Amino acid sequence: MERRQRGVSPGLLLLLYQISQVGFQNIPSVTLGVLVLNIFLFLSPLRPLSEVCLSVNEAVHRRNWQRLLLAPFHHADDWHLYYNMISMLWKGIMLERKLKSIWFAYIIAVFSVLIGVVYMVLEVLLVVILDDPSYEMNCGVGFSGVLFALKVLNNHYNPGRMTSVFGLPISSKYACWVELVAIHLISPG
Repeated sequence: MERRQRGVSPGLLLLLYQISQVGFQNIPSVTLGVLVLNIFLFLSPLRPLSEVCLSVNEAVHRRNWQRLLLAPFHHADDWHLYYNMISMLWKGIMLERKLKSIWFAYIIAVFSVLIGVVYMVLEVLLVVILDDPSYEMNCGVGFSGVLFALKVLNNHYNPGRMTSVFGLPISSKYACWVELVAIHLISPG
């Protein structure tokens, strides 16, 4: 789990460059705040990844519930941060303008916690169905689950749109699945 590099790295530099290309003045306040929070916690993590990652063992059995709040805002490495925050940038711009900042902030807060709960429920189901207790030990960090939920919400508010994934035109309702597979192939784990 300890893959994180400290300091300025290629993924972080590319992220900062792309944010500057959009222009800080063009990024709604909550979206910008989420970007800043994630970048700050990447550069100055509250704790090592092994102490913030979310797992059934740590959160439920050891009652370390703060991990529900910490795991979404920490990233394994600079490329994990880059892909998540570029996705957040575009989804945030579209959704925050449509939903307005207060409602969007509420959605981010709720999704950040609920995604962790869903993750743990799925891990418990895997333990029960596959009779494999090792799933209780799987420990995850990152904003990907929140982004997936935002993508589904974006598709709800903007049905029938086409989007480009790696230059290929894809219906918005399928793009979140293609994006999920692409992220897994580019940055497994």
